[in-house]
Amino acid sequence: MRDAGRPPRRVVITGLGVVTSIGIGVNEFLAGLREGRSGVKPITSFDTTGFSHANGCEVTDFDPAAWLERVDPAEIGRASQFSAAAARMAVADAAMGLAELRGKRSLVSVGTTDAESRDLDNLIADQLRDGPGSLDPVVARRSTAGRLSSSVVRELELTDVEAVTIPTACAAGNYAIGYGFDAIREGEVEIALCGGADAVCRKTFTGFYRLGTIAPEVCQPFERDRKGILTGEGAGILVMESLESALARGARIYAEVLGYGLNCDANHPVAPDRDSLARCIELAHRNAGVKPADVDFISAHGTGTKANDVTESGAIRQVFDTPPPVVSIKSMLGHSMGAASALASAACALAIQEGFIPPTINHHVTDPECGVDCVPNEARTARLDVVQNNALAFAGNNAVLILGRYRDAV
Repeated sequence: MRDAGRPPRRVVITGLGVVTSIGIGVNEFLAGLREGRSGVKPITSFDTTGFSHANGCEVTDFDPAAWLERVDPAEIGRASQFSAAAARMAVADAAMGLAELRGKRSLVSVGTTDAESRDLDNLIADQLRDGPGSLDPVVARRSTAGRLSSSVVRELELTDVEAVTIPTACAAGNYAIGYGFDAIREGEVEIALCGGADAVCRKTFTGFYRLGTIAPEVCQPFERDRKGILTGEGAGILVMESLESALARGARIYAEVLGYGLNCDANHPVAPDRDSLARCIELAHRNAGVKPADVDFISAHGTGTKANDVTESGAIRQVFDTPPPVVSIKSMLGHSMGAASALASAACALAIQEGFIPPTINHHVTDPECGVDCVPNEARTARLDVVQNNALAFAGNNAVLILGRYRDAV
């Protein structure tokens, strides 16, 4: 715990690990963001017979054996493979040796919507077809949500560690990062590996399809003729540490975590609430010590549904007199559920360091009800000092994260 009288520690991001449909690893992800690369393709991970359309954003070039050195990929589900691989990438990207990492008090915090629902889908299918005696015990053991964080612990052989999996659906990545921010700021841990992971599964695709929110071809956030989301998958894990620690070891600093805001209105099972999101944005600004005018761009939740985009842009206009550019990387990599805001956080950190705003692709005409500058189709060069990352989830779970350019003094 932080010593009485000592100010809270400043928290910085020094490593990024990403598994996405537009690129695996930080360099490929960065290239995909700059290019406006699309990860859309027909879904192959389950039988889509009977659906009138079934595009998604699957990760088709991921070989877990190429990334995992200690954990047998067969012992863990696909989402856990993503989180463990992304964590190993992030630690390597942070230029931190494993011996050094293992010597520190650490936190592993992974957000998720579905956990290992792909395995659960298959187990249920087996049981319905062949009875309960047919269940594969290996698959049954690996289907618990806690595996998303414990697999990271096993892969990196951490011992002095707290491991948590946070199931706050589509806002879970930001929740997990906020948890790590607090733990480092208060001196509870020295290193935090935080983010989110999810894998495409039949359950979630079918649920969104039945709600009428799956787009037939591509995702078009803030577009006048948008038709909905595309389900995606992947993982984003951030290495976070105190500024003191990062400077002591000469680490590269992508960005500083300035603060965050959380709230839950519980107003409706699926529809977002404009006033509640506006309050969450204001909470984040106060926690981070910034004003609306300080924010250089907003990474929106931006799902591409009629309800989300109008509600979210309305909440932004409620807080900002003149909104900055508002983009959605879901146009490129789909809605990766619990990984979504973690991947957006990684994108924000890269945008700050590299000096650009990622585009919203598949865009033709902006919906006048949204009325935002969504940086259509091509990335934009910009110096960024403060960036806001929005995340919304079912049942009114909102999480807004604020990142900033690292400065020697604030």
